[in-house]
Amino acid sequence: MAYIRKVKTASGATAVQIARKQKGQIVKINHIGSAQTPEELTILVAIARKILHENQLELFPEKTTSDHMRLKQSYSGLLWNLLRDAYKKIGFDQLNDDIFEALCIARIVEPTSKIDSLRVLADLGIDFFKKTTIFRCLSRAVDQEYRKIISQACFDHINGEMLSLVLYDVTTLYFEIQKEDNYRKSGLSKERRLEPQIIIGLIVDQNGFPLGLHSFEGNVAETKTILPVIKAFQDQYGLKRITIVADAAMLSKTNMMALQEAGYTFIVGSRLQKVPYEIVEYQRTGQLIDQQIVNSHYEGYRVIYQYREKRAALDLKNIEKQIIKAKKAVNGQITTHRIKFLSVKAKSKELNQKLIEKAYALAGIKGYVTNLDITDQEVIACYHQLFQVEKTFRMAKSDLKARPIYHHKRDAIEAHLTIVLAALAISKQIEHQTGISINQFVKILRPIRSGLIVINENELLLEPVVPVSVKSVIDKLSSGH
Repeated sequence: MAYIRKVKTASGATAVQIARKQKGQIVKINHIGSAQTPEELTILVAIARKILHENQLELFPEKTTSDHMRLKQSYSGLLWNLLRDAYKKIGFDQLNDDIFEALCIARIVEPTSKIDSLRVLADLGIDFFKKTTIFRCLSRAVDQEYRKIISQACFDHINGEMLSLVLYDVTTLYFEIQKEDNYRKSGLSKERRLEPQIIIGLIVDQNGFPLGLHSFEGNVAETKTILPVIKAFQDQYGLKRITIVADAAMLSKTNMMALQEAGYTFIVGSRLQKVPYEIVEYQRTGQLIDQQIVNSHYEGYRVIYQYREKRAALDLKNIEKQIIKAKKAVNGQITTHRIKFLSVKAKSKELNQKLIEKAYALAGIKGYVTNLDITDQEVIACYHQLFQVEKTFRMAKSDLKARPIYHHKRDAIEAHLTIVLAALAISKQIEHQTGISINQFVKILRPIRSGLIVINENELLLEPVVPVSVKSVIDKLSSGH
C-alpha cells in the first residue's frame, strides 16, 4: 500500500513523501520535496498525488482530483550557472555588463549571430534581453575598451607577473563579400580564400590560455604584426624579460633585431630556403640519424637544426603527392594553379627538378633560431609548445565559430572579436579543469534541464536530476584542479 505523508523537518519545513507499507511496516519512502510555505506544500502534495496515481485507473472516478499540472518552461539552467561561474572566476564580472556576459556564454553554447543568440539564451533560461540592448552592448565594448580589461583579467588569472614565455601566431578571417574596404582587404589567406579578410594576432601562455588579441587589415604581412602586438603586451603589463615563441612566418632580420633591442629573447622557426651546409656534410657521409641535432648561425643568431625520421616520412609522403599532382598538370589533366613542383614557361610546362631535389634533401629537417643561452633540447621543446596557440585558434574558428562575422563596421567586428576572446578564455579554463573539450562539456550539460511547472495556477521550480558521471565533471570545476 502506498500513501502520501507529510513530515516536519528539523529546519521547520514540511517534507512531502510517498511511503509504501508492507504488513504494516514502511518499506520504502520516496522524497518529493520540502515546502516552506502553504503554497509550496499544496504543489508538492499535488505532484506526489500525480506520481502516486500515475498510470492507475481510479476505483472511484468521483474521487478524481482537480489538480492541473502543466510545464511552463524547460531550460538548461545548470549549464548557464556553470559557465557564469567560470566567467566570474576569471574576473570578467568586473565589467558589470550582464549582456556582454550573456553573449559570451551564448557563443560557447551555440555560436550564432548576435540576434539569434537571443534564442540560445532563452534555452538557457535567460529571456529578458532585447535586440537593441545587444547592439548597445557592442558599442560599449569598444567605447569602454572591454578587450583591454578582459586581457588584464586573463593576465591576472594566470599570475602573469611570473610569466617567462609567451606564444604568438596569426590567422585570417575572411568575409563573404566581394568589395573590400579600409579594414577588410584581400591578402595572403591561410585558408586559401580570395575574399577580403582581416588578420588576427593572438598571444597565449604555455597552456594555450589567451592573453591578448589584435586585429589588422587583411593585406598586412604576418611579419609586420608581431612587433606591434608584443610591444602593446609589454606596455600594458610592464614586462621586461620574456621569451617570444613564433613560427617561421614571423622570422625576419628586422623582427629579430627589434625584439633583441627591446630586451626580448625569442625562439622562432627557421625558413629553410636552402639546405644548410652542416646538414649537407652529414648527408654526404650518411651520418644523419634520428633526433640528430646540428648547430649553425644565421645573421649572428644561433640556429639549431634537427632531423627526425618521423617528420621525414611525412615530408616524403607529401613530396610524392605534390609530384603526382605536378605530373597531372604537365599532362593537362588538371589546372596549373598553385602546384609546388611545376615550372610554367611561355609554351611549356615541366617538373621543377631542382626544387624537387631540394625538398628531398630537406625532408625531416626543422630549423630553430634563438638568442637564448639554453640547451638545444630546451629550445626545441619550447618551440613545440606552439601547438597550444594552434589549438586555441582551432577552438576560436571551429568550436566558437569566430566567423562568419555578421558585422560590417570595424567597431562592431572588434566587439565581436572581444566576445570571442572572452569565450576562448572561459573555454580553455573549463577544458583545463575538466580534461574534456568545451564541445563535450556543452554536449553533456545542455540536456540536463531545469523546469518551471504550474499546478493550479501556482508555479514551482524543479531542479534537474544530475547523472553521477556529470557530477564528477562538475566536481572538477568546483575543486579548481
